[in-house]
Amino acid sequence: MKINQWLSAAALSVATLFSVSTLAAEPVKVGFVYVGPIGDHGWSYEHDQARQEVEKYFGDKVKTTFVENVSEGADAQRVITQLAKAGNDIIFTTSFGFMNPTLKVAKRFPKVKFEHATGYKRAKNVGTYALRTYEGRYVSGVAAGLETKSNVIGYIASFPIPEVIRDINSSFLGAKSVNPNVKMKIVWVNSWYDPGKETDAANALIDQGVDVILQHTDSPAPLIAAEKRGVMGIGQASDMSHFAPKSHMFSVRDHWAPHYIHSIEAVMNGTWKSEDYWGGLKDNVLQIASINPNLPQKVKDAIKTTKAKIISGEIVPFAGPLKDNQGHEKVKAGTSATDKELLGMNWYVEGIDAKIPN
Repeated sequence: MKINQWLSAAALSVATLFSVSTLAAEPVKVGFVYVGPIGDHGWSYEHDQARQEVEKYFGDKVKTTFVENVSEGADAQRVITQLAKAGNDIIFTTSFGFMNPTLKVAKRFPKVKFEHATGYKRAKNVGTYALRTYEGRYVSGVAAGLETKSNVIGYIASFPIPEVIRDINSSFLGAKSVNPNVKMKIVWVNSWYDPGKETDAANALIDQGVDVILQHTDSPAPLIAAEKRGVMGIGQASDMSHFAPKSHMFSVRDHWAPHYIHSIEAVMNGTWKSEDYWGGLKDNVLQIASINPNLPQKVKDAIKTTKAKIISGEIVPFAGPLKDNQGHEKVKAGTSATDKELLGMNWYVEGIDAKIPN
């Protein structure tokens, strides 16, 4: 080989090595889409806390981007498209109403990985993930059933989708397991995050005799209202104890970071695949946070015992026999609701005197 040919080959080898090295050093780009503001102190707040944990865990190996306050529907599709065009390797869309927009964008960007929270539709490059929040709701129901003096507990609900209906049912079943006389009143606010509506809903429930409030909305407004009115409440999605030191019983906290870290590592090492992930109390991605030390001892003990029994499998919230509130058998004795049945739940359990809105 002539000297100039050798030098050219050597230069090409160095350039190739430099190119590979540079490529290997490129961070994995991760996008997040939030339905609410990161300051909601609930659902979106906890997703963003997890995003920050991802950055701490991976350092310069990742680069994250988030978009908050994204409406479900056409706006979501536009935002998800922008994140895909920006070169994100994996995009997490974090609300039920983002399901169809995620699938539509995923078809256009087959090389991008997508994960959609709380949904049930998947594709080759779209996975789903959710928490078994109904486990935490069952614990909440047990605590509320023991704490109530009026035997009337209240639930502030967002939208009539299976996830919310499932959690209402689980809360009532938990309450009923320790207090056969308990009744539940439900107010729908048709919003994930609207402190004004949530406050009005809390006050309306209290005016109807409710003395323990549960919620499937994302602001601490119901707890703040409970504190002002002298009733009790349970926090949603994040630790809300500091908003209502007297009224806060505990919070059911969503801890998304372990799942996000696992999925991003899978993208890094080429093992990511579309799947349906459900995590619960056993996995520590769902947590019982900040039990109020001033609660009666029997309530504190019941919270801890119920959590332990769910983790061990001794308590299965949707174990049969179960009927809906029209008297139809939904879960047979000796069985429990399957994940598929839970994902499609559109009925109230026996004892809830209400109708699900259309």
